[in-house]
Amino acid sequence: MYSTASTGTRPAPAPEPGTARHLPGQARPALRPPTAAGGRPAPRGTELRDPRTVMARTALAGPPVRSVPGRLLTTRTGEGFVDRVDPTALQTPAVKAALAAVSRICPAFLPRQVLREGSRHILVAGTIGRAPVVAKCLAPQAARDEQLVERFHHEVAVYRAFVRHRPPVRLPRLVAADHDRCVLVLERVPGRPAARERHPVNPPTPGEVRAVLGAVRTLNLWRPPTDVFGKPLDYSMEIARFHSVGQLTDRDAGDLRQLLHGLANTPRQLCHGDALLGNILLAPSGPVLLDWEEAGWYLPGYDLAVLWSVLSGDTAARRQISQLAQSGGTLARDAFLVNLVLVLMREIRLHDVPGAGEEQRIMIRRLYDDAALARRAVRAAVGTR
Repeated sequence: MYSTASTGTRPAPAPEPGTARHLPGQARPALRPPTAAGGRPAPRGTELRDPRTVMARTALAGPPVRSVPGRLLTTRTGEGFVDRVDPTALQTPAVKAALAAVSRICPAFLPRQVLREGSRHILVAGTIGRAPVVAKCLAPQAARDEQLVERFHHEVAVYRAFVRHRPPVRLPRLVAADHDRCVLVLERVPGRPAARERHPVNPPTPGEVRAVLGAVRTLNLWRPPTDVFGKPLDYSMEIARFHSVGQLTDRDAGDLRQLLHGLANTPRQLCHGDALLGNILLAPSGPVLLDWEEAGWYLPGYDLAVLWSVLSGDTAARRQISQLAQSGGTLARDAFLVNLVLVLMREIRLHDVPGAGEEQRIMIRRLYDDAALARRAVRAAVGTR
C-alpha cells in the first residue's frame, strides 16, 4: 500500500527466463548515532535508527517525533521515513476531495505528503498528534466503478474484523474507517517494500524470502471465527473466461476442470489474495502485509502461486515455494497448480498489451514460458489421478 510500484502512481520520496525457474526479512543495519564534538553523543532527537523441485513429480522438479520546518522526521526502531511537505500535490482536486473525506472521521489528521495519486487509490501520509498514519481513499473516478467500491468496502470489513480477531501476522493497525466514503486511516509502519516492481528484476534476499513465506504460511493456516472474508474467486468462471478469450485451449480447460472436480471437498484456505512483494513491507519486526482488498477463502496455495509467478528470477525461491505447495499432499499440489495456471493467465492478460517496451517483452516471454510449464504440470497431475 505504501509502495509506488503500481502503474500510474505518483512516485514517493520516502526511503525505501523459458526453463523451470523456482520461488524474502532482514532489517537494514542501524545507523550509528551522530556524535558531537569530542565524541560525545549528540543531543537526543538527532539520531535516526534503522523479513519447481517438482510441481508434479513427472513434470516440474515507541519513538520520539519532532517536526522541523518543511518536513516531518519520524524516529523509530528500524527503517524510518522522512516526509517532505508537498503543498502543490496536496492541492490537486482529487487529493483535496480525499482530505475532506478523511477530516470527517479524523479532524486531527495533518497531511504531510502524497504517497500515491492513482486512478484507483489516493494515499496521503500524515500525523494524528505524534502518531504517523496513512490515509487511503478511493479516487473520485474509481468511485463510479461498482466493483472497485465493493472491493474497498471489503477491505474496510476485513480491517474491522482484524480488530475483533487479531491475526497471527503483522499488518497496519486500523485507526479509523468510513465505509460509505471509502476511507481508511491506518498506522504507518516504518520499513520498505519487499520489491518495488510487480515482477522484480532483483529478487529479495534468501532471508527475506524465508520471512515472507513464513508470514504467508502463518496466515494461510489461520482459521478465524468469522465469515466476513467470503470467496472472492469463482474458479469455474475464471477457467471459462480464459478459455473464451483463447488463453486456455480445450484441453487446458478440461484438465483444470478435472482437477477442480477432485478438489470439490477440499477445505478452503484463508489467503491474502494479492500477495505481491510490493504489498509486503519488510519492517524491523518482520514482514507486514498491506492491501487486503482480495482477502478471502481460496483453494490452498493461492498466495504461493502469486509469489511463484512474480519470482521468475529466483530459482531457489521457486523451489522452496513448490516444496511448500506439495507438502500437504496430492490435493494441495493439485490446488496449487489450478491457482498457478489462473494467476499466470491473469498476469499475461495484464502485461501482454500493445506498446510494451523491451523489458516488458522479456517479462511477457517469461510468463508464457511459465504458463507452458504449468500446463505440463497440470497434464502430468491429471495423468496420475
